[in-house]
Amino acid sequence: MKHAYKLIVSYDGTDYAGWQSQGNGTTVAEALVKAFVDVFKSKPALRGISRTDAGVHAMGQVVILKTDVNIAPETLAFAWNNRLPDSIVIREACVVDLDFKLHDQVAEKTYYYHFFTKLPQPFVARYGWYCQSNLDLEKLKQALRVFVGTHDFRSYCTGDDWEDTVRTINSITLEYLAIYDMYRITIKGPRFLRYMIRRVVGASIQIASNPRQKIDILKQVMQQKDPQQTLLNAPSQGLMLYNIRYEGEGIGDEDQKLFQIF
Repeated sequence: MKHAYKLIVSYDGTDYAGWQSQGNGTTVAEALVKAFVDVFKSKPALRGISRTDAGVHAMGQVVILKTDVNIAPETLAFAWNNRLPDSIVIREACVVDLDFKLHDQVAEKTYYYHFFTKLPQPFVARYGWYCQSNLDLEKLKQALRVFVGTHDFRSYCTGDDWEDTVRTINSITLEYLAIYDMYRITIKGPRFLRYMIRRVVGASIQIASNPRQKIDILKQVMQQKDPQQTLLNAPSQGLMLYNIRYEGEGIGDEDQKLFQIF
């Protein structure tokens, strides 16, 4: 008999070829499956809500596990974590119905993009992009605001994966994290396209780093609906899947304290 569990998984994506197998290195999902088999002697079926790319990190990846193993979720997470590499942690586990729909009733996804304008300290360097440019932060805020709302983001994604490239960004904010001497862009919305956040961030930083380039370029590129456009694609190490909130859910106090580290 099959049983289903909903997991919240955190991982440092530096040494992984993304969430799901792409044929070019070990993935987060493969590492999870291997550890599960080692512990429970049964091969599980795993599905993550976000197929994060190589080098992308996660605080709150939501995963559905289907398995023959019938065990208390707290025990499952404890035993599984003991066999996982240090770069992956199962933060939460709970029992759900077998027909639980991973993508239904998602209220909002939150992503972080971190970047540095000064040479970063080595213990945080792998979690952000070092922008060696004369970045105008006020201009960057204005550039990012171009993308808030509902738009066709065909020019800001891979362009070959989706028929419907219309997406909504609920909000984009920029803040400075003094403790790490780095900046955080927070992007919230119900759904995103592949590379969409990295292309939005990269293009905005490119425009904000060049006083001769106007913000209207971002709007013009969006209107062209051309994924072959050549504005910058921000590197993967700065991107982090922070949280996925379902309808009726919120981030509790315990999560807020945990997330203060980033």
